Amino acid sequence: MNNVLDLLKERGYIDQVTYEDELHELLNKESVTFYIGFDATADSLTLGHFVQIMVMKHMQEAGHKPIALLGGGTTLIGDPSGKSDMRKMLTKEQIDYNATRFKEQLSKFIDFSDDKALVVNNADWLLDLNYVEFLREIGIHFSVNRMLAAECYKQRLEKGLTYFEFSYMLMQSYDFLKLYRDYNCKLQIGGSDQWSNILSGYELVRRIENDKVYAMTFKLLTNAEGKKMGKTESGTIWLDSEKTSPYELYQYLRNIDDRDVEKCLSMLTMLPMDEVKKLSSLEGAEINRAKEILAYEVTKTVHGEEEAQKAQKAAKALFAGGNQEGSIPTTEIDKSNFKDGMGILDLMTKLGLTSSNSEGRRLIKQGGIYIGDRRVDDPNLKIEIADFDDNKLMIRKGKKVYHQVKLV
Repeated sequence: MNNVLDLLKERGYIDQVTYEDELHELLNKESVTFYIGFDATADSLTLGHFVQIMVMKHMQEAGHKPIALLGGGTTLIGDPSGKSDMRKMLTKEQIDYNATRFKEQLSKFIDFSDDKALVVNNADWLLDLNYVEFLREIGIHFSVNRMLAAECYKQRLEKGLTYFEFSYMLMQSYDFLKLYRDYNCKLQIGGSDQWSNILSGYELVRRIENDKVYAMTFKLLTNAEGKKMGKTESGTIWLDSEKTSPYELYQYLRNIDDRDVEKCLSMLTMLPMDEVKKLSSLEGAEINRAKEILAYEVTKTVHGEEEAQKAQKAAKALFAGGNQEGSIPTTEIDKSNFKDGMGILDLMTKLGLTSSNSEGRRLIKQGGIYIGDRRVDDPNLKIEIADFDDNKLMIRKGKKVYHQVKLV
């Protein structure tokens, strides 16, 4: 299998492609410059972004050239796709900082040396556009009727769609035109929720430049129930180790549904497909071995081999009933805080396990909080020094989130 399009299809990435046969032939003939956009809405990439990163890795390894487009300009507006309300508006300083962090993280996965890949920021051209000239060159090619029928806008029409957000599609489309003109970029890729935006850019370039370019979307990372993966009770799974520890990433993947193993091994690792098929065919308790390999491989790619080994060691220690620290999130608290006891609700908030006492009460009522192996039933429980074993106390939230408190 030499063509990367075949490889992406076999691994289950591809959702929609324009002129698939033509693109297949082009990818065989030459090194194709392609791009994917990352709006800088946060200061870290997520597990959902990791699918896009893996596609870029496969494309680059097949000899094609990635452009990572940071949305320093488009993020000032915000993509309305999939949103029932307008996105929170960020300052330019926040967006610039987030874009810088994205660039640092992407450099861990994509080879940007010797012009093998590029990082560009659409703020470099969008922020200086002349409004009237832009409308004359670009706006004239967009039908309002067609735009309103696009999936990315339908959800917002009932609540009200601002012209501010309505212009997002024009901006993203212009990005493709700009990258085509400056870098001979012939392919835009992205998640399936971006199909309307990506298609509009593809059509714009074909119309204005009268040349063949292509669009491709890949499937979002969803579980067997159709819900987006990468979300937990405590929030998003980030690629930044300061926001989601290597241990938490490992545990999240180690505990996925059996039905999601093949999909995750295919889309989140570089393991050969024959090995993926072999691991995915395991049944019963044996499937846990496949989950451990999945968790280890992804954690190693994201955080390095040493952190993956530490996370694996910590997870096995917990499974065996031990309390080795490994890389389990640990908070040191002065012993004096527990002299008269500390309420379990206050402790969970202090550790960041909950955002409020009401959330803590709800979790306790649902049976989702444990001290060691003991389930907490009383939201008024006080944790005292006597509850600690060798100055350590393990708190578990749900099935997957562990946090250790260490007295100092």
